[in-house]
Amino acid sequence: MADAGLSAFSLFFMQSASFLEHQQRLERGRNHSNCRTLFGIEKIPSNNHLRTLLDTTPPELLEPCFDQALQQMRQHGGWSHFERLGGRVLIALDGSEYFCSEKRGCPRCLTRKRSHGRMENYHALLAATLVAPGHNRTLPLMPEFIANEDGTHKQDCERNAAKRWLDSHGDSIRDLRPVYLGDALFSSQPMCEAVLAHGGDFLFVCKEDSHKTLYEYLDGVETEQHTVTERKMGGGTRTYRYRWVADIPLRDGADALAVQWLGLEVADAMGRITYRGAFVTSLAIRKENVAQIAACARARWKIENESFNVLKNHGYHLEHNFGHGKQYLAQVLVTLNLLAFAFHTVCDCLEELWQQARTALGTRVSFFTELYTITGWFLFPDWDCLCRSIAQACPPPT
Repeated sequence: MADAGLSAFSLFFMQSASFLEHQQRLERGRNHSNCRTLFGIEKIPSNNHLRTLLDTTPPELLEPCFDQALQQMRQHGGWSHFERLGGRVLIALDGSEYFCSEKRGCPRCLTRKRSHGRMENYHALLAATLVAPGHNRTLPLMPEFIANEDGTHKQDCERNAAKRWLDSHGDSIRDLRPVYLGDALFSSQPMCEAVLAHGGDFLFVCKEDSHKTLYEYLDGVETEQHTVTERKMGGGTRTYRYRWVADIPLRDGADALAVQWLGLEVADAMGRITYRGAFVTSLAIRKENVAQIAACARARWKIENESFNVLKNHGYHLEHNFGHGKQYLAQVLVTLNLLAFAFHTVCDCLEELWQQARTALGTRVSFFTELYTITGWFLFPDWDCLCRSIAQACPPPT
């Protein structure tokens, strides 16, 4: 079973669907392979055997691996990349699809009817990802799957999955003092209360069409205001206009949660509005921290741009059908894909030789192409030797 899991993980980590095939060729020719030295795989399983084994394996068994990635970042200096708001971390929540088919499905598939009349089966997950303004690194945590439960007819949804994720993981990461980010879907009272119950704070998008009571209240109060004008690199200016109000009701009713509302407009040198957004939060807003809180709120987009976009379009092929199976195969494979992304982030932040190799090749595509190519021809005793060979453009010692 360990060989099956490591073999599947190696495909995603190396970003190569034919990595195992090339290593099997090396084994036939040299009686050894990089699967063993780099990933600890004793025997490379066949594709059918690998899929059969993984189909019966619950994805929750991979949770300790995500915990290990988090622990490595905290213990070895990578945490500074993600600390904001006085040592807190930002966890963005968002959903994404990772499997879709009109022909294949299972009892846990979600379903929808397209405009052409045909039904689609699909799988989706709720991602929880560490983000921070100021850089493009993100660190995926263990996902929660949006899936139909056996024996039920009501489809699962993103918000319910987020509540389950908090129930499963919220207390264990309470010491991180997390601030949860999300779009307007999450800025409901039950979701905000769930975040607070697990020791976190929330910073969610708030739209007027979905929070009419809150915006009616805003019409009758005077907001605090703060304006900052900054010079841009290369000339020109950008003006940030902040407005905020404390202790306003999130919804109608006597039991409404009191929240802080934050509005932001960004204008260019000509006075044209280039961004307008609004948020609700449990954080106390002051003139001294309003700019940082707003920057953290806008970092929610990083789960789309620096996480999902990379996973779908830059080598991980998140939406590709790697296999559906009958039980857990699709879930296990997408979890391994996210895990590979998490360990890539750890390497980008902590591993000097890995960083040197990445720098030497320039782009992500060039790096992983080189990684795949040289492991198909040379045997490497360990990752240090491999990364040094790439960084120094020299073959490994024989």
